[in-house]
Amino acid sequence: MSNAAKSSTNAWLSLLLAGVFEIGYALAVGGSEGFTRLTWSLVAVVFFLLTLYALSLALRTIDVSIGYAVWAGIGAVGAAVFGPLFFDETLTLAKGLWLAVIIVGVIWLKLADRTKPEAVAAPAAERQVTDRSGALQA
Repeated sequence: MSNAAKSSTNAWLSLLLAGVFEIGYALAVGGSEGFTRLTWSLVAVVFFLLTLYALSLALRTIDVSIGYAVWAGIGAVGAAVFGPLFFDETLTLAKGLWLAVIIVGVIWLKLADRTKPEAVAAPAAERQVTDRSGALQA
């Protein structure tokens, strides 16, 4: 695996981790009841710092537009799925359908971020340059 591929893989893993931390943050904010419950509030602050750190690592490699959309999508879907487990919330069929749309969109964004094959993106330095007489220049 090339260094670029490894860097891209690590960035996507960091982004996935940032999304998981975002789910924790969203749930903790909900449990904090407007930051009036100390334990939930402290948990929210920890998850907030973790999600920002992991997101910042991912955005070193992934475009901000793609990274932010994926991060927000993971957080939104996770909070909607896990909210009913922790709080008095419901997950209806309609909500599930629209969450599926978000998930498909996140997958398409990941697929759209694939790097171009090296043969297609040949650097300009590899092109042959000639002088006025038609002789190749070094």
